[in-house]
Amino acid sequence: MTYTTYADAWAPASGRRSAAYNIGLILAGSVLVALCAQVAIPLPFSPVPVTGQTFGVLLVGALLGSRRGALALLTYVVEGIAGLPVFALGKVGPAILLGPTGGYLVGFIAAAWLVGYLSERGMDRRLWSSVVSMTAGTAVILFFGVTWLCPFTGLGSALALGCFPFLPGAVAKILLAAALLPAGWKLIGRRSSR
Repeated sequence: MTYTTYADAWAPASGRRSAAYNIGLILAGSVLVALCAQVAIPLPFSPVPVTGQTFGVLLVGALLGSRRGALALLTYVVEGIAGLPVFALGKVGPAILLGPTGGYLVGFIAAAWLVGYLSERGMDRRLWSSVVSMTAGTAVILFFGVTWLCPFTGLGSALALGCFPFLPGAVAKILLAAALLPAGWKLIGRRSSR
């Protein structure tokens, strides 16, 4: 049997289109990103902390696919705006979305959709295509984040404060996420061949 995403592979045969199953996945995805957000290191020179969020976003997109992934990240953002301490460093409220780091949150939704879309087309099955998918998702996050940050700091400062310091960590997150996905598909293939 061929699956398009991990979420499809995990679904019981009768549950692939079940609303409860999909809602559960979306909520679980938002919780995963919220947990990853709590791995955060503030940078004294930047309003943007180093976090595990991008790793969570990339995984959620790949695991759930485009629609469920984007909905999981939209749910995550709504949870934070509503007052749940899900954002990095336990921050909450609409001010976070409207502030200098709000673009990253918007970028999370777009990146989860893109990585999910690419995964639905098999780009999470091999290491190098998975790296390409994860790199594209990371680029989307940085694009939205830096673009949003520009009015607060100017373009040169936005790149220095919101992009360049995060590139080494982004490479590590991309490689980790990209390595996990093909390995998981091999396990799923073994399970389904039994």
